[in-house]
Amino acid sequence: MEQSDPGVLFSTADNPTPGNHVSGYFTTFDRRRLRYAIFKTEKTVARGTIVLLQGRNETIEKYYETIRHFTARGLWVATFDWRGQGGSPRLLKNPLRGHVRRFADFERDLTVFLETIVLPETRLPFFLVAHSMGSLVALSAAPKLANRIERMALVAPFVAMSGLPVSAGTLGVMARMLSSIGLGWLRLSRDGFPRPFADNALTSDRQRFERNQGIILTHPGLRQGPATVRWVLEMSRAIRRVNRFDHLDRIRVPTLLIAAGNDSIVDVRAVTGLANRFRAGSAITIDGARHELLQEADRYRLPTLAAIDAFIPVDQSDEPAAKSRDAAAAGAFADEASRTSSRDNETGQEL
Repeated sequence: MEQSDPGVLFSTADNPTPGNHVSGYFTTFDRRRLRYAIFKTEKTVARGTIVLLQGRNETIEKYYETIRHFTARGLWVATFDWRGQGGSPRLLKNPLRGHVRRFADFERDLTVFLETIVLPETRLPFFLVAHSMGSLVALSAAPKLANRIERMALVAPFVAMSGLPVSAGTLGVMARMLSSIGLGWLRLSRDGFPRPFADNALTSDRQRFERNQGIILTHPGLRQGPATVRWVLEMSRAIRRVNRFDHLDRIRVPTLLIAAGNDSIVDVRAVTGLANRFRAGSAITIDGARHELLQEADRYRLPTLAAIDAFIPVDQSDEPAAKSRDAAAAGAFADEASRTSSRDNETGQEL
């Protein structure tokens, strides 16, 4: 068993780090070092790898329970902290502000992660499971993922802004105006951490809610605060883009969107409506669940995982056949990576 780099991942008494993992940092296109981890199954033959993408203000540690579920199925899990959050470098002098300069930076970080960590270090085939903002990044990048990712399961995808004091359109206009005069670093809400369990919008499970807050209380360097004006602007632009028919028509990766029926952050109708507008997409709704389906009470969390498991079947082929399949898939992935790298070099100024 390979050993993890010391001090990269953190644990608490009720959230121990899964064993059989490696962790460290990879370097992005703009020379930032993002924290990542690969968790390996204890089964003799790995049946593939889940690329796990977090939402805003989340960390690798928050997904330990979910990671154990997938590794028990015989899958590896590869995940990383987005720039500006978790154990990755922050983007402003105030480290608590949830910021991004351009949404395209998230997509390019994902591309580097796939090419430099996932392809050489994990096991084919590759599947993608994402939550909230991570799902938005996946949808935006999806036209370029056809020869890399077999299937995508997107949980509570951030494809619409809901529960706002003003309309999403008005908020986008405000964010654009403030950003244009150099105020993109301003935060748009008060930092209320730690938050009480009562009336929280994330989960109905008190134990998981307190466990996740305990991670941050024990390791405060992982915390991120409210989003900035620029973050809101970049999200609103990405949301408009992924909802367009011309974008959806270019997605070839079979995609399952899982909506939370009692989600006050993303409108469930936006999720199901989007799935109906592209051929590769389908949607289900977990009635009664709040936004963080993978952190929810078991009556909501287990059906969510069951839906993902049914959508991402575990390959039961024998080992020689699996190795032959992996070699062929690796060649296709490498060819697509080369083409994408060439395109990025040609259009890097625009990105």
